[in-house]
Amino acid sequence: MDFSLFYFADYGAAAHDRYRLLLDTAQFADTHGFTAVWTPERHFHEFGGQYPNPAVTGAALAMATERIAIRAGSVVAPLHHPARIAEEWSVVDNLSRGRVGVSLASGWHAMDFVLRPENYRDRKEVLTRTVETLRRLWAQEEVAFPDGAGQESKVRIFPPPVQPEMPLWLTSAGSAETFRTAGRLGTGVLTHLIGQEIPDLERNIAAYRAELAAAHGPGTRGHVALMLHTLLGTDREKVREEVREPFGDYLRSSIGLIMKTAAAALPGGIDLERLSPQDREFLVARSFDRYFDTGGLFGTVEDGMDTVRGLRAAGVDEVACLIDFGVPEDRVLEGMHHLNTLRERCADDRMEDRDER
Repeated sequence: MDFSLFYFADYGAAAHDRYRLLLDTAQFADTHGFTAVWTPERHFHEFGGQYPNPAVTGAALAMATERIAIRAGSVVAPLHHPARIAEEWSVVDNLSRGRVGVSLASGWHAMDFVLRPENYRDRKEVLTRTVETLRRLWAQEEVAFPDGAGQESKVRIFPPPVQPEMPLWLTSAGSAETFRTAGRLGTGVLTHLIGQEIPDLERNIAAYRAELAAAHGPGTRGHVALMLHTLLGTDREKVREEVREPFGDYLRSSIGLIMKTAAAALPGGIDLERLSPQDREFLVARSFDRYFDTGGLFGTVEDGMDTVRGLRAAGVDEVACLIDFGVPEDRVLEGMHHLNTLRERCADDRMEDRDER
């Protein structure tokens, strides 16, 4: 099992030092054998809005690290011209000496599409087309696009990337069709447990690998990375109390995103706009309990071992540990040491499994 770090919100960061947690934890991960660092693309909301362009944060990380992979989780493909995506990430690939990877998403929030309103309706089709176009541009092919004079111009990106192929994932909120599409396209999958439980995830991964085998040959495994909110310590109940308030605030700040899923899961569904403050707090409490018990990587290293073994059995290849949900930075950094212990224990556990076979 690979372990990486994932960043999404950090909405409580101090205005004068918004990216300190990102840089400090990325540098820790870089020197302790973690696989990757993922930064997102989010727009026009305090929930994640400090990350509007993962190529920019990726360029900063390229200069602050030496070994770890630098990935976008995700680029919202329909918001951008594919040549621009390829150009930006080729620069980061050069700055990092060949360490980039990109997960592409179709987008979901209509307000984000003020950047490209014409792509909102067909965003899923745009995403699929972007995969092939990016691969061609990354391979230094000339690709024709409409130009300012109404003609088609063939362009090739500069600088040439370091990696011969662009590592790609598709981001899925739990849609089986997105998993199958990723299999047909031969990309990895970046996903989370907001819109699916572990049995759903296992079925989706099986469908993904069936499509991979059909399209790209038997035995093709691909790669599945799962985002999990993460904090580890020495006592499970102490960790529960440490994360209760910041994670509750995090859930409240994301009322239009994460909480929508919790509300939809209740009998008959719920219109969030009509909820009383008391009902909203009930949803926050319900979501917190669910995330802590079954939807995150919380507790002790031993708790983490149990979680990772279950995910490995479901077919997950990488745990992308989402760490920036409001816990004080010093505590997050302390938790990184426990997370590294878990990473080392899981590596040993995997080697023991291989030896037994």
